[in-house]
Amino acid sequence: MNIIRLLVSNSWLTLILAIFMGAASGGCSTLLLAQINNGINSNNLLSNYLLISFISLVLVTVITNILAYYLLVRLSQSAVYKLRLSLSQKILASPLRNLEQLGASKLLATLTKDINSISNAVLVLPFLCINLALVIGCLIYLAWLSWSVFLITITILIIGLLIVQLLLSKAYRLFEQARQIEDKLFKNFTAITEGTKELKLNRYRRDAFLASELEVNAAESQQANINSMTIIAIADGNAQLLFFLLYGLLIFALPQFQQIETNILSGYIVTLTYLMRPLESIFEILPSISQASVALKKIDTLGLSLVDKAENLAITSNYNLAFTHSLELKNITHTYYREKEENNFTIGAIDLTLYPQEIVFIIGGNGSGKSTLGKLIAGLYIPEAGEILVNGKLITEANRESYRQLFAAVFADFYLFENRLGIAQDDLDLKTKNYLQKLQLDKKVTINNNKFSTLELSQGQRKRLALLTAYLEDRPIYLFDEWAAEQDPYFREIFYQQLLPELKQRGKTVIVITHDDRYFDLADRLIKLDYGQIVENY
Repeated sequence: MNIIRLLVSNSWLTLILAIFMGAASGGCSTLLLAQINNGINSNNLLSNYLLISFISLVLVTVITNILAYYLLVRLSQSAVYKLRLSLSQKILASPLRNLEQLGASKLLATLTKDINSISNAVLVLPFLCINLALVIGCLIYLAWLSWSVFLITITILIIGLLIVQLLLSKAYRLFEQARQIEDKLFKNFTAITEGTKELKLNRYRRDAFLASELEVNAAESQQANINSMTIIAIADGNAQLLFFLLYGLLIFALPQFQQIETNILSGYIVTLTYLMRPLESIFEILPSISQASVALKKIDTLGLSLVDKAENLAITSNYNLAFTHSLELKNITHTYYREKEENNFTIGAIDLTLYPQEIVFIIGGNGSGKSTLGKLIAGLYIPEAGEILVNGKLITEANRESYRQLFAAVFADFYLFENRLGIAQDDLDLKTKNYLQKLQLDKKVTINNNKFSTLELSQGQRKRLALLTAYLEDRPIYLFDEWAAEQDPYFREIFYQQLLPELKQRGKTVIVITHDDRYFDLADRLIKLDYGQIVENY
């Protein structure tokens, strides 16, 4: 994918119209140069014809320039808008396991660094197009003035531009190298924001992290960018040198070999002088265009990898599911790489049946696969083998999205949304107020315009607010992964003794991943895992 393909895919008609306006602006600018040259060499500088044509050309040039810029700005911003939405949709459509393997830092770098590079490039793209139109128009005018002089001029220009292109190609490769390093830097920045406590507690770890990782990656990124921009500056300098070389050739060397009329010579000098500015502008714009091309290539690669594994997120009336009888896992297996393990970790084969209106505790030691099983049950992980059935109906790619809508969950690594998004509004404020009081959050959190007034809470309070959000979703099945881990004894008691029984009375199935053995007697069933296998089900 490149910038032009991005714009064409958005609206080829608008692009053609913008190019036409830009070409008209460049053509009129060229005619203005011809008028200026004619005026310089005319005996009657105040000729009515010259004056009227000059004013007309100025107006047409300005109007077509504005129209070309307006069309390209609308087109480019629309393209960036659609690209942002498309990439976000692809990420959300990608399987959870695939996103975990890609890593949050890589996705964040793409959504921020790459998108910003493209956004910055499309802002200057109109200037690039208009300046290119000016350059083409000026070259046509030079050819019209004198073919023989033009052939010499264009030969020198081509040789100079080939040298410049070689330099720009080198700069482009350095931009690609810098972009690869950006992924590492974003990973380092994630470590700073999420690992601040650990870095503060261990000075040696902090110093080693800064010296051996952050400083190294930052220095490599800095050097790659310095080298690339230096090459761009050299290319720009060569372009300026090229023009001075042409001036010297036209004024001092060429008249020694052939006679050049004064109006032709003045036309070349005026046109080349005018031509310097759009060419300099093009060279100033090229770095951002190169960076955008690298970003688009990165997004294209990431987008293809996401699309290859994309899930069907559509829900149709043919696949509406209701949990009325049973949820069965038959011979389910799931394999993934686990840190500090030489071999892959496999959970299963799992055979498990869940029923409406029961409380099930999933227990076991750390690393036994409890959270993985929870994600398998909720449809977030797709099993490599086995079947999931709801009321005897097989869950496939076609209805997996409908299946997930049966669940409300609070995970151990939950995310708390500020808005009460996707929740039915019926009696919502009253229900929210009641739950805030029950969870003792009503003194800290209020509802304003369907938003929580604050999320600046302790981890335990945030989990209670996440629990409230899950309650309001009113799904048939609830999944809680170590919810009580950050709660004090009072709220643990409320969770196990009040909230879970209330959910059961409302007809909900509740799955609780827990270590709290003092509350095991409250479960209808205990499912014990050991190294990915169900060893007890009672």
